[in-house]
Amino acid sequence: MEYPNKSQLYKRLTTVTREQELLATEVATLSGQWTGGANLSQQILNHLKRSSLVTSAGASTRIEGSKLSDEEIRAMIGGLKWEKMKNRDTQEVKGYYELLQFIYDNYANIDVTENNIKEFHARLMKYSEKDVWHKGNYKVIENDIEMQDADGKTITVLFETSKALETPGHMKELVEWYNEAITSPKYHKVIVIAAFIVQFLKIHPFQDGNGRLSRILTDLLLLKANYEYIPYVSLEKIIEESKADYYIALRASQLTFGSHHESIERWTGFFLNICRIQVNAALDLLSVARMEQDLSENQNIIWNYFKEHTDDRISVGTLEQNTVVNRETIRQALNKLLTLKMIERFGAGRSTYYLVNKDKY
Repeated sequence: MEYPNKSQLYKRLTTVTREQELLATEVATLSGQWTGGANLSQQILNHLKRSSLVTSAGASTRIEGSKLSDEEIRAMIGGLKWEKMKNRDTQEVKGYYELLQFIYDNYANIDVTENNIKEFHARLMKYSEKDVWHKGNYKVIENDIEMQDADGKTITVLFETSKALETPGHMKELVEWYNEAITSPKYHKVIVIAAFIVQFLKIHPFQDGNGRLSRILTDLLLLKANYEYIPYVSLEKIIEESKADYYIALRASQLTFGSHHESIERWTGFFLNICRIQVNAALDLLSVARMEQDLSENQNIIWNYFKEHTDDRISVGTLEQNTVVNRETIRQALNKLLTLKMIERFGAGRSTYYLVNKDKY
């Protein structure tokens, strides 16, 4: 596979549309609203981060075929010992969870280097028994993306990745280009990040785990570009919910590589859209979190019950039976939550029930 030099990588940045450039500006502006207003308590921020870690680890591994639900992952983290879980899904989730936690805690001091990318891969694969032989090292066997039949036999090659012998040179060129381009005022940082990720996945530098690692790298690169909301809303979950579009956008751009009309337009459009969804979700969380800080102790007890039962119809009687708050205080708390539009009321009289306002939470 002919690999693009730096000038070709820069040329790809010119294939984004004017609308995409405006969207990149919008995402940066919205990100600034989080940075300027995230004066939340450390307790709330830690809660949001823990929740996002679980969601991200679950979503990113499910994209690659894992079957573990967020509830199962949360139970393992909260009580059961990981060591008792020897299946592949659990091993991969644990590696992802711990690596992402490391990224969240240390991103400011992490440089984008080949050695660090290899170290991330080793951490990602730390508990995966089937990956011991190659973790932390570039591939030594070709790993083109193939379509296979039910017996695992190759039907056709969907697209070629870098040859194993060429991978070190291709990664060196890509990392050098990224560190140069990300500092240039000529380009939106988020578009440079999108261009890096699509080429990283085209190279497919590791034997396995490239998809998961690409999403970890996305979190890291956006954090280093001062998109500070990243740890509090799962980008991986948004990708999981758009999995078909994710692969279509990747393939549509990657299949142009090596031709006379290389373009990252399709991928960049998808990437910017999920970034906009994420930052808007973060700002919604910020709004709710600020409201939570203004609630009294009893009001927070009632609100926490709603958060734990987001799909349930909740009545005054339900709250009286399941919390330590008395009936009159419950009614006052419900009125407060209704005023803040954190919940919605349905029915009348004895049939009245309440639901979490999912447009806000």
